[in-house]
Amino acid sequence: MGAVSGQGGSGLAFEVLDPAPLGVAVTRGPGHRLIYTNAMYRAQFSDPRGEMPMEEGFTEFVNLHYRRQFDHVYTTGEPIVTTAEPEPSEGTPHEGRERFFTSSLSRVVFGPGDHGVLVMVMDVTEQVTAARRVAALAEGRRRALRRYESLMRVSAQIFWVTDREGYVSERSPSWERVTGQSWEEYRGQGWLRMVHPEDRRATVKSWSRAVENITGIWEHVYRLRTIGGYRHFQLRAVPICENGRVVEWVGTSTDIEEEWQEQRRQRLLDRAAAATARLRSLEEMLGALADVIVPELADGCGVYLVTDLIDGRDGGQPLVVERLATAARAGLVRLPPYSEERLAAGNAFTKAIRRRRPLLKTFPAGSPPPDAAPCGTLPWLEANDANAMLILPVVVDGAVPAVVGVVTCGDRPPIGRADTKLLSQMFDHAHDTLSRAIRFQRAQQVALALQYSLLAEPPRLPGLRIAARYRASPAAAEVGGDWYDSFVLPDGVPVLVIGDVSGHDLNAAVAMSQLRNMLRALAMDRREPPGDILARLNTSMESLSEEVTATCVYARVEQCDTGPRLHYAVAGHPPPLLLTPGRQGRYLDDAVSPLLGFPYAVPRVSRMTPLPPGGTVLFYTDGLVERPGEHLDRGLERLRLAAERLADRPVDKFCDQLLSRLPTTGLDDIAVIALRLPAGHEECG
Repeated sequence: MGAVSGQGGSGLAFEVLDPAPLGVAVTRGPGHRLIYTNAMYRAQFSDPRGEMPMEEGFTEFVNLHYRRQFDHVYTTGEPIVTTAEPEPSEGTPHEGRERFFTSSLSRVVFGPGDHGVLVMVMDVTEQVTAARRVAALAEGRRRALRRYESLMRVSAQIFWVTDREGYVSERSPSWERVTGQSWEEYRGQGWLRMVHPEDRRATVKSWSRAVENITGIWEHVYRLRTIGGYRHFQLRAVPICENGRVVEWVGTSTDIEEEWQEQRRQRLLDRAAAATARLRSLEEMLGALADVIVPELADGCGVYLVTDLIDGRDGGQPLVVERLATAARAGLVRLPPYSEERLAAGNAFTKAIRRRRPLLKTFPAGSPPPDAAPCGTLPWLEANDANAMLILPVVVDGAVPAVVGVVTCGDRPPIGRADTKLLSQMFDHAHDTLSRAIRFQRAQQVALALQYSLLAEPPRLPGLRIAARYRASPAAAEVGGDWYDSFVLPDGVPVLVIGDVSGHDLNAAVAMSQLRNMLRALAMDRREPPGDILARLNTSMESLSEEVTATCVYARVEQCDTGPRLHYAVAGHPPPLLLTPGRQGRYLDDAVSPLLGFPYAVPRVSRMTPLPPGGTVLFYTDGLVERPGEHLDRGLERLRLAAERLADRPVDKFCDQLLSRLPTTGLDDIAVIALRLPAGHEECG
């Protein structure tokens, strides 16, 4: 076949390339018209049957396999180099064997606006074939090994040799260059000191199994401490045999950090998408994302609901957040999922929320500054040697409905920029799913704000501690009829009330507000036994325009000569629970009468019971104990056991952890109010 040669009107003489020991071809113009090939190129790629001219065969081959690469070099001027690439399978096999080529494409300029592509190709089939056969070579093993090492330098960062027992037996300059270890430090098994402590055991186990069983090619991935820090490496090794007996192992270590990070990124994004796609409530979605984050990216994680939707305007007012979900790696105690926290304006969480940007706080292990996290989280950070907290606001539809605290502990380095970006991407990818949940959450927050406006802050009394919590049903966006109340009568007697109006809508909330106000007025005016007050309330309910039914507990904390006592009455409501330190809790179920809203001519019963030093009285609504298909007694027993375990906690934490640890249906609101007596009796009212 004739040569495509000459100057091609460019002024460039390509004949000087004719004797080159590698294939050379030149194209011109955006259509990549072949204008020159040297003898080596024609020998490598001409049609062995002589049926197709070189120009036609070249054009068809480029368009079929390499058009994108040629266009890129022609357009950008950036060269492309490929190493030991197999000949495309659609090509005609050369003498029936597979061939491999190392090639380069670079731009050649003929004149202003006139350029083409210079192709240089070297047949490396022999080298690749030798590398593939290295494990089976016996004769000429050293020569093959040197050839294999030369080829592997193209794709592997480290080349190493061990004896038949798996101990490093030859010096590896590439290992020394990458890790900084000296020969005396890594010989034998000294190299293991550079393997990440968390990967060391698995690496030893896998390598020992390969050496003992000689299963062929050994492959393993570990984190190697390089001069620049830990990076993921892919290990491959093959046994070298002589006369059927292993004499040594030859291996390579290839840096795959970028590939590993990309695979990890995609895996976590897929897990996050799958975790949120099947869930509906915001609480469940954020909890599922926390479980994706830990332990892959961090040691601990807490997700907080921002009760005031932040729109980016700065302000000095404190924020109230509710911890909805937590996660912790194995070996660490998980924080209770529910806690209500008030954040000062200078708290790191407040700053991150208002700025709507991630904020990383680093500190000595186990010594977080007071402003690094909500107060309820600080003890956990101290106990688990936390060294950093990444605060990530979750921005959905321009607002910040939640904030995520991501924690690293011990020797684990703080979250880096790449993982911070990955965390942001996880929440961005879940944006649409979260947005639907947020719209529901916003409606619920408006209802919840209305509900809170109808509930009183418990009074602060000397010697007594009172804490109250209200947890709305995640399944309903409307206000409900659960309520609690606490106030002090004119004679100084503290009063605690809890009740539940039937229904879960605006009418129930209005009726709840009316009953609460009516009960307050009756209690302040009459100061009668609790049963009589509830009887008067039942009569007063006849004046309401709507038919309303409700349950209620009314209790007075009275002081007598022998100490404080609880004077109480129960109208159709779950009974209060009295907890005595060191003893089994008991329900106060001996002052029970029917629910309110029906005529009841019989006097309603009141009872008194002494209050023990350090004791706790818990009032609650039925959402804390009721489950469909389950007898109420089981729910009451579950509550008693949980309350006994938590009775030594401060009363506010006692309430939070009860709400966190007890399994509930989420179909009903929950209200609780708890009274804590001093350890030694003082004057209480």
